[in-house]
Amino acid sequence: MANRIQKITTNLWFDSQAEEAAKFYTSVFQNSRIHRITRYGQKRHEMKGISEGKVMIVEFELEGQKFVALNGGPKYTFTEAVSFIVQCETQEEIDYFWAKLSEGGDEKAQANGWLKDQFGVSWQVVPSTLNAMISDEDSTKSERVMKALLQMETKLDMDKLKKAYEGS
Repeated sequence: MANRIQKITTNLWFDSQAEEAAKFYTSVFQNSRIHRITRYGQKRHEMKGISEGKVMIVEFELEGQKFVALNGGPKYTFTEAVSFIVQCETQEEIDYFWAKLSEGGDEKAQANGWLKDQFGVSWQVVPSTLNAMISDEDSTKSERVMKALLQMETKLDMDKLKKAYEGS
């Protein structure tokens, strides 16, 4: 049986840090690996200003999700308009991913569970129960959770969110 091709793959455009970023991300997420590295060549994939042998594309996988990291130069940069959500089962998981992903990142871009990593990529590190809590049919519960969430200056506190949800 042939491997199933992932229909949609996220492409991340870096100036020149694609390999560094892929190595970093695969070190943070347990079930991850780099699949292939393609380099710029003199005749194939030639790009003005990029020397032969430099990394062009890194194909990698994080928790079953495939990504492509491209060294395309400084033309484009990341914004908060796109972010990756890390669903966490425990506070320990939130603490781990928050510490790893925020290391070397933009401290001014940390708020309410959002952070920007050292490469400028935005992440949301959240409890896996958050969507259910903020979309609860009981608007009193969901409003309490949103109020508690918006008061958290950096990473999220599962216990405080749960207490807000329960009204205690």
